[in-house]
Amino acid sequence: MPDPSHAAPSLVRRALPTLLLLLTVFGPISMDLYLPALPALTADLAAATSVAQLTVTACLIGLAAGQLLAGPLSDRFGRRGILLGGIVAYIATSALCAISPTMEVLIAARFVQGLAGGVGIVIAQAAGRDIYTGGALIRFYGRLTVVGGFAAIVGPLLGGLLNSFTDWRGLFVFLALIGAGILIVTLLVFRETLPVAKRTRGGFGQTLRDYRTLLSDRVFVGAVLNQGFLYAALFAYLAGSTFVLQDVYGLSPLGYALAFGLNSAGFMTFGYLAGRAAERWSIPGTLAVGILIAGIGALGLLASGITVLPLWVVVVSLFLLAAGVAISSPPATTLALVEYPQMAGTASSLLGMVRFGFGGVAAPLVGVAGALSILPLGLVTTTAVLLAGAAFLLLARRATPASTAAPARDVLPVSSGK
Repeated sequence: MPDPSHAAPSLVRRALPTLLLLLTVFGPISMDLYLPALPALTADLAAATSVAQLTVTACLIGLAAGQLLAGPLSDRFGRRGILLGGIVAYIATSALCAISPTMEVLIAARFVQGLAGGVGIVIAQAAGRDIYTGGALIRFYGRLTVVGGFAAIVGPLLGGLLNSFTDWRGLFVFLALIGAGILIVTLLVFRETLPVAKRTRGGFGQTLRDYRTLLSDRVFVGAVLNQGFLYAALFAYLAGSTFVLQDVYGLSPLGYALAFGLNSAGFMTFGYLAGRAAERWSIPGTLAVGILIAGIGALGLLASGITVLPLWVVVVSLFLLAAGVAISSPPATTLALVEYPQMAGTASSLLGMVRFGFGGVAAPLVGVAGALSILPLGLVTTTAVLLAGAAFLLLARRATPASTAAPARDVLPVSSGK
């Protein structure tokens, strides 16, 4: 008979990668779930539409800042305690969002909710770096991209379904319940992945030295800037596609949902394939292909803004833009993190902060010419992809880290420390 004493630890090791993937849903689910109820929320709290949009902006800024804080803290104190604190804060702030009496309170609560959600994202990337190497690490980052795309599909659809029998406050209660479920799973499954001996020392001064080390590495800076600019293009697409497809081309809400779902499915598919290609072919080569495909999509949008083109050209261009960003994500994440196992949290935090930060800056730019012009979307996405390509060619392209060629391995046993 098998020894039952070994069954639970084995189950924990098998369940841990699934939990890490689940942690990545905090960002997209927090951003997307309540969007179908945004008009009703605006009316209920007697706010202007532009003010209500700040609930999205506040969450986005919080997601960026939360990663920047949680990464270095997890390198110093370990992953588990920081993660549990972040999940508890997420549950509490989601409940606060549900009972917010004014728009001002809701905006503040959304910012803190984003801070807490950012913890889950950065811990997922850092813990993955703790337990994987070689091809397994690249595959893991490919799965992170797939799960993020899936959450982006499910979020608005699930929000619309829930909104049919509950109001916007009920949607935030649902987010709190999601957080509670993840908290229970984390308590049962997540054991410390960063042993005490491998943690950073020296407090804030050491954190500054780690940042200096990372920012002096041309490959790291190139990979991070590449992702920042590509995610700026992606967030511009997310902000502008609803106006382009519905206001300019007259798609119904259902038609827009189908087009959005198609692009998100492409994001998932190409993210998975990119992880495989980077593992078996070339990390820099896969990243270059992603930039090229995103560039073709951006140029299609730019051409559509300069002259009137059929709807299918715009849909295909949006699809290629999303696919290109997805292809770039696993190899660029690997380039950024693979050389820094001792500060994976700090490196992950900078990567995540730049992705969301650049996206937050780019998203409002697509509306500068109103809702009936595609040209700003084409200009923003084309410029962003060109800058992403420059970051790759000038910085990240030069390196092919030897450690990325290491053979894949399974999940390592993790420490039982709390």
